[in-house]
Amino acid sequence: MSNLLPSKTKYRKVHKGRNRGIAKGGDTIAFGDFAIQSFERGSITSAQLEAARIAINRHLKRKGKVWMRLFPQKPITKKPAETRMGKGKGGVEYWVSIIKPGSIIFEVAGVSATLAREAIRLADCKLPVHCRFICREEQI
Repeated sequence: MSNLLPSKTKYRKVHKGRNRGIAKGGDTIAFGDFAIQSFERGSITSAQLEAARIAINRHLKRKGKVWMRLFPQKPITKKPAETRMGKGKGGVEYWVSIIKPGSIIFEVAGVSATLAREAIRLADCKLPVHCRFICREEQI
């Protein structure tokens, strides 16, 4: 399983930050005909994104085209088990993508609506945030 992570970053570690507000960009379908859109805020790890992508591709049997609209670019650090407090911040454990309500996660094109709906339902089961299926025609 390939691990999604940036090839190069300016800083190795980042602050935790706060995840507030709704998605300003990446909240409309840009490439495909169908998409999966988040309902709530949270963070999706690179492993969860990869599992959802594989679920979509397996159900579509590699027909059509799939776009991943997110990329995990925030490092999450963790100190080793049974380590005393202090001595700085821990090493990078995994990478996450910060998600806000309204963010498009995956887009699908070139397949029927029923096939896309089922593929996106399977991907939704792999993700830690509640999502919904949307079509290009339903957008305002």
